Amino acid sequence: MRMYNYNGDLVSFDDVKITPNNRAFKYGDSVFETVKVVNGKLIFWEDHYFRLMASMRMLRMKIPLEFTLELLEEEILKTAQVHEGSNNLRARLSISRKDGGFYTPKTNKVDYLIEVQDIDYSIKSTYTIDLYKDFYLYSGLLSTVKSNNKLVNTLASIYAEENDLDNCILLNERKGVVEVTNANIFLVKGNVIKTPALTEGCLKGILRQKVIDILAKNSEYVIEESAITPFEIQKSDEVFITNSIIGIQPVTNYRKKEFSTELGKKVLMSLKVLEVTGK
Repeated sequence: MRMYNYNGDLVSFDDVKITPNNRAFKYGDSVFETVKVVNGKLIFWEDHYFRLMASMRMLRMKIPLEFTLELLEEEILKTAQVHEGSNNLRARLSISRKDGGFYTPKTNKVDYLIEVQDIDYSIKSTYTIDLYKDFYLYSGLLSTVKSNNKLVNTLASIYAEENDLDNCILLNERKGVVEVTNANIFLVKGNVIKTPALTEGCLKGILRQKVIDILAKNSEYVIEESAITPFEIQKSDEVFITNSIIGIQPVTNYRKKEFSTELGKKVLMSLKVLEVTGK
């Protein structure tokens, strides 16, 4: 039986006490972190924790005194230990404001829910992306928060599925590249590697920063965080995407363009070492 952790109590699916007045359900008034758990170890947990605390502060949620790095790690591991499956897991920690109110909440206190499941993703040898242009993400700090407000990502994912794509590139109101539906994006042209700046509206991804740190240590490459136009994708030698669960997925096709995958694979190997050693 799959178990969930609701405010520290392990409960079955039927016993999760989420009401019709839940603010995550009604207003998307919630933030979350998705953490990779391998053999009982939370990968890059400290980075996830500090991003979560920053997100809660930005959304004016009251952070409980007991919400320490150690306690939340313990609660995630407690949930993972009762999971009947592999030792390679995805844990999602969702935090929402407590029930009540309309747009104005009755309280800024929070509830949390932890769920875990097996990671069934493997790196694909071919990976095709295209632009999603029906709706835009809006640049600004709020877009960097990992919140439950993911309508554009959802619609772009449906578009990708309907058009036999693996993913879609999301654009901002200036028609600049932001990210793909579930990951940050990097473009390689010669020795210059570019990724959208946070001011473009992309998620402040944990793996995004790890990749930037890895590349910054290599004098062979120049890393730039800046505005990127869709035209630059067409001109790139290589494109890859990053998130905490998949690591790095090289992109092989964009419209009629085919990319090499050499650098993405190299950085993925460095990330795997970093996951184990933390260095």
